[in-house]
Amino acid sequence: MTPNSRTGAGRRSLATLICGALAAGGLAAAGTAALEPGAASASSHREAPLISGTPQYDNTDLYAFVSPDKPDTTTIIANWIPFEEPAGGPNFFTFAEDAQYDLHIDTNGDAQGELLFRYTFRTHTKNEKTFLYNTGPVTALDDPDLNITQTYDIELLKLKDQHLVSRTKIADDVPVAPSNVGKASMPDYDTLRKQAVHELAGGATTFAGQADDPFFLDLRVFDLLYGGNLSEVGNDTLKGYNVNSLALQVPTDMITESAEQPVVGIWSTTQRKNAKGQFTQVSRLGNPLVNEVVNPLKDKDTFNASAPWDDAQFLKNVTNPELPKLIEAIYKIEAPAEPRDDLVDVFLKGVEGLNQPPHVTPSEMLRLNTSIEPAAEPKRLGVLDGDNAGFPNGRRLTDDVIDAALQVVEGELVGAANDLGDAVDANDKEFGASFPYLATPTEGSRGPLAEGVDSGNDVRNQLGDALRPAGAGGSDDTTLIAASAGAGAFGILLIGGALVWWRRMRGRAY
Repeated sequence: MTPNSRTGAGRRSLATLICGALAAGGLAAAGTAALEPGAASASSHREAPLISGTPQYDNTDLYAFVSPDKPDTTTIIANWIPFEEPAGGPNFFTFAEDAQYDLHIDTNGDAQGELLFRYTFRTHTKNEKTFLYNTGPVTALDDPDLNITQTYDIELLKLKDQHLVSRTKIADDVPVAPSNVGKASMPDYDTLRKQAVHELAGGATTFAGQADDPFFLDLRVFDLLYGGNLSEVGNDTLKGYNVNSLALQVPTDMITESAEQPVVGIWSTTQRKNAKGQFTQVSRLGNPLVNEVVNPLKDKDTFNASAPWDDAQFLKNVTNPELPKLIEAIYKIEAPAEPRDDLVDVFLKGVEGLNQPPHVTPSEMLRLNTSIEPAAEPKRLGVLDGDNAGFPNGRRLTDDVIDAALQVVEGELVGAANDLGDAVDANDKEFGASFPYLATPTEGSRGPLAEGVDSGNDVRNQLGDALRPAGAGGSDDTTLIAASAGAGAFGILLIGGALVWWRRMRGRAY
């Protein structure tokens, strides 16, 4: 693959998710094993029928890159729970207690995981007699006003042909950063975030908690590829939404086979405990957008329950992709000739001479050459723009995977030069310069304040003012509002009682 120099000028704003064809389904070779996923029919943002109904287990995105401020380490970030509405209380967003959140590392390109980092969570409730997530302003992770908290353990499993060689607990009872309820509840969320960053023995660092969704794109692609006339592009659909993130920074020599073989393959999965008490894989993610726009409906749940060593079953989805045909039908842009061996070579094997391990078994996962130094000035199109430290050599938070993937799937590597994209070139919030790099989550109180209230007011002392809606009268009206609210509540009770009586008289069940 020859990198091409790019600028944003003249880019044809075509689509987004659409793009995702990017990586793609898979191809692969072999292997059976003791730790392979259990049979199941059940990732990205709501990309498959079964997983879309269970967001706690839905892995939305995976990132892997050489740490820019600590280049002797590698950072892996995996996100769950798509479209977290910041004000979505009173039951805010927690990791599932009956799940295993796994990060897999293939150290030699054989489509088997040799290392597995497993996160498991526990939920703790201080006061079950309240419905509140927090009972007052929270200033620390151990604040007694933080009513619902989570902690987690990490185990490192070493495997050989998917058979367990050793199991070591490397983190125990580490606190999770909470959901960002709002400025009154969490006046200094940055402090809470910092307290959730935990150093492990051996030079690793971990973080778990809520974060701004780092994926940026225009999701309106599903309305006939941006309205059928490109009228629906340029809007970051995920702006303002949060996710639950796991971030792990490890010494690079901990996860690579050797200095001579620095390429690793990485994917993430979720396993959920079933009625028999056994764990079954329900979500899987390597490259972005594979299961959303590469795999057809009949394969989506199967892909989420599968492993890279069984990816040959999805090969046709890559060699004969649907997306270019749809673009040709709607926008008259000619689809590249099939079979698409260019997509197989780049996304299932890695780029030769860059991030393709020797004797690679084609399979769907992120591949990262850990010997490539971080770019001083990262380019959003990564390798396509001559920045070999970026996508598809791993994936950084700033990489515009939508535009890069769309250009490749439309034939960039087989002579069909193009500048297609969705007109969303960066995240709405800046990323951090140090671990965990993610932007802090949007707070639930991000809307306008009520009339007469400023950000310095203490909600416990100014409850009357805070209850007054914008446009209402002065402080003299507070008593009237309270009386009206009481009368309204009494009226609702009367109406509710009448409805119950009427339904019972009609002999109807609730």
